[in-house]
Amino acid sequence: MTAPADVTSALATITARIQQIETRIASFAPTRTNTVSAANFASTLAATTGTTGTADTATTATTTSSGVTGADVVSTAQKYLGIPYVWGGESTSGMDCSGLVQKTFGDLGIDLPRTAAEQQKEGTAVSSLADAQPGDLVFFGDPAYHVAIYAGNNQIIESPEPGKTVHLTDLHTTPTSIRRIVDAAPVAGTTSGGVGAAQLQAAGVSSSVAAYASQFAAAEQANGLPSGLLAAVAQQESGGNARAVSPAGAQGLMQLMPATAAGMGVDALDPSQAIKAAGRIFGRNLREFGTVPLALAAYNAGAGAVHQYGGIPPYSETQNYVRRITATLAAGG
Repeated sequence: MTAPADVTSALATITARIQQIETRIASFAPTRTNTVSAANFASTLAATTGTTGTADTATTATTTSSGVTGADVVSTAQKYLGIPYVWGGESTSGMDCSGLVQKTFGDLGIDLPRTAAEQQKEGTAVSSLADAQPGDLVFFGDPAYHVAIYAGNNQIIESPEPGKTVHLTDLHTTPTSIRRIVDAAPVAGTTSGGVGAAQLQAAGVSSSVAAYASQFAAAEQANGLPSGLLAAVAQQESGGNARAVSPAGAQGLMQLMPATAAGMGVDALDPSQAIKAAGRIFGRNLREFGTVPLALAAYNAGAGAVHQYGGIPPYSETQNYVRRITATLAAGG
């Protein structure tokens, strides 16, 4: 027998309230110190070094020396877009807000406490949202009852409440506090918040595509995209040929249709403009559909087709397109 909608709603509200209460209780637990074992995406694709964070009066936690950056945090968190909210969850079967944070940083070899209130004591303080950088943690309440990962461009990745899923969304409420766990700035040998040319080639991207590594990274960072995504798309779309024209009329490095390019006010045959435009398109697709595979499908087949079929359309071209690009991303992470 299915419970009435009002009962289900009430239970969801009670569950969320219980989590808030338990989080406040947990806030009295001793502060923990971060420990770092190894980087994930950064160590595979970029041989980098990190810096040590400066502890403030609230914590002795440190940032990493293994090359993990804020961009890596955002990229890792985006793997969990679409995972359902489950109170107390911390796996791909379901996560709550602090479970998402703990899982994301754990994937990168960084140990964080379990609850939002405990996580609020980690890292170093960021004075305001204007100073926030991708990968920072934003907290609501003091002690915190909710936490999200700042993705840049005034957006966050969060697991919000029962009945919802992990998603990328605009930040509508000013956080109570912001904490920086890892260094968001790139270091020598990497692109700005992204993956260097040599590392892209190691992941199977051609040298002609990798030549645009810094521009890909800038567009990814500006639009909250996973590191390496735009390079993987360019590899599939044009193989790095900035003058390519498809039988359907798509043009340039990112294979923009002329009407799309005109509507965005860009020259599809100008690689710099095309990369920025593709970054904006993918940022919009990711906000609309919530997952990288669906964002890819929308780029290839159109958002209307994804809506029509409620997922990746049953077109062999689109399905192969999504499969090849996600495989390239997997090879890099």
